[in-house]
Amino acid sequence: MLLEGSCHCGAVRFSLESHTPYPYARCYCSTCRKTAGSGGFGIFLLGLAETLKIEGKENITRYQAKMDDGSVSPAERSFCKRCGSQLWLFDPRWPEHLHPFASAFDTPLPKPPAFLDYFLSSRAPWAVPHEGDTIERLDGPYTVGMEDWHRQRGLWVE
Repeated sequence: MLLEGSCHCGAVRFSLESHTPYPYARCYCSTCRKTAGSGGFGIFLLGLAETLKIEGKENITRYQAKMDDGSVSPAERSFCKRCGSQLWLFDPRWPEHLHPFASAFDTPLPKPPAFLDYFLSSRAPWAVPHEGDTIERLDGPYTVGMEDWHRQRGLWVE
């Protein structure tokens, strides 16, 4: 499925192909919470890195998070340097994938039938976890990959 997105000010526009357009995972880790600034969590999808097309590359800046142990994450978060919109995360350990943030998409995304809230132990005290029978909660990282989660639920889009 072709997904198109942009930053808030329109200085960066992008598109990429994704087999996993359902924004199901809400990450409450301190990095997502502080860089996303929305609801105390960040939501991202799985895109095919080789299909990424960008207009306005000169308006992109990157950030590598400092980890709790003092090391620097190899993953790079891309933002618009004009308006600060979070665009995507790229991790060179998995170069075939790109993780665009759901909030950056202009293409309407389908509502997932279930959600996964993770790193809840890192959530801000004011961030109230979502309620419902279709929400799985984890204190740490999730153990099922995005592709597996979508395939297990019949949500993989060719």
